[in-house]
Amino acid sequence: MDLGIRGKRALVCAGSKGLGRGCAEALAEAGVDLVLNARGAEALEATAAAIRARHGVTVQAIAADITSEAGRAEVLAAAGEVDILVTNAGGPPPGMWSDWSREDFIRALDANMLTPIALMQAQLPGMMARGWGRVINITSASVRSPIGVLGLSNSARAGLTGFVAGTARQVAARGVTINNLLPGIHDTDRATALDGGVVKAQGITMEAARAQRMATIPANRYGTPAEFGAACAFLASQHAGFIVGQNILLDGGAFNATV
Repeated sequence: MDLGIRGKRALVCAGSKGLGRGCAEALAEAGVDLVLNARGAEALEATAAAIRARHGVTVQAIAADITSEAGRAEVLAAAGEVDILVTNAGGPPPGMWSDWSREDFIRALDANMLTPIALMQAQLPGMMARGWGRVINITSASVRSPIGVLGLSNSARAGLTGFVAGTARQVAARGVTINNLLPGIHDTDRATALDGGVVKAQGITMEAARAQRMATIPANRYGTPAEFGAACAFLASQHAGFIVGQNILLDGGAFNATV
């Protein structure tokens, strides 16, 4: 399918690895030029070079911490106005409700709620003026089905979801859509870290920890960054203009509900 976005320009955050890279690859395959951001310069440059070679698009790499005010300013200044914005940042660490201080919650809010909001506030005016734009926020399946040990993530991402619910309806008439992608477990560094926690807690092997988690997923496997990226690229496409303010689960059926 021709997604109709060849020649558009996208800012993809945390795009050197995992789900962010999956989104970057899928957009590049559709002919979108990229502004790619991540904290680690080495991995970022390697990813940018690989995408340029594979897809023949322009890739501008900006190594900066998107969750900091200085990092956002650097990325936004270099990116200028873009047509497609993919927000993404690593989730806060797991723990228990009794472990977290006010400062822990503020860090989680900064990374997973306030950073994507700030990026949207920077890019939405230009999109609206041009009459076209796409925003895809990578959040988490935990906003539909909270995960006890990820209370920091549950809280921050639920706040972002509320902001998007109202804002998406305010900008849709100007040709701009905002939607959230809610990943369940995918085969990324984040999954490895979470499974490593199970290994330590239960004294089992990594293979056993993965098998235990897969048994809770009807698809009986982890998702891949490539299929997640394909969903992101579709939401960014010309064909998705009537999808507004939605929270789309990619979790292999793990969330059990009729609606």
